[in-house]
Amino acid sequence: MFPDQNFSTIASFMDAYHEVISIASSSVDRSQMQLAATLLIEAYKSKHFVWVCGNGGSASIANHLVCDHAKGARSSTSLRPRVTSLVSNMEIVTAISNDISYDDIFAYQLENLAQANDILIMISSSGDSENIIKACDWANKNKLRTIALTGFSGGRLKEKADVNLHVKAENYGIIEDIHQSLMHMLAQFIRLSEMDPAKIGDTKF
Repeated sequence: MFPDQNFSTIASFMDAYHEVISIASSSVDRSQMQLAATLLIEAYKSKHFVWVCGNGGSASIANHLVCDHAKGARSSTSLRPRVTSLVSNMEIVTAISNDISYDDIFAYQLENLAQANDILIMISSSGDSENIIKACDWANKNKLRTIALTGFSGGRLKEKADVNLHVKAENYGIIEDIHQSLMHMLAQFIRLSEMDPAKIGDTKF
């Protein structure tokens, strides 16, 4: 567990935090990252949609992912990523939550919008948020490909998703920091793979 003690200075806490970040980042399965990148490149090239969702801090990462993939991965490439966050429209989120159930806020939207061979990215540190699980179940039944970003034990989501980017850590901040990094890594790797190699050295990422 981290932290398991008080720290006398913020500097000593920073050093410990960075050490745990490094260990947790190393725990992510590289073959699963490759699968995630491959699925996303295929979706972007075939014009399928990528849907992304999460709660709390993970919702923020979901919205940030749209920016870095829809704009970042497109820059200097021929890709035209179709990436949409299921948490960005508060009117529909609150309407579903109020009139039906908070557990349905993502699955209900997918029923309206998603098609077979789209991708659903789910960001959940616990891997057990009921609205995420319902969205994953719906996606699996309707032939979407599913990518999960999890932490702690991985919860039910760890076994349900086609690809699981699991962070072995027991601290929300650590897990969310790495999830954010994984999102950036995927966007930049995809961009690099589709760029003219001669332009890479002169490009800011």
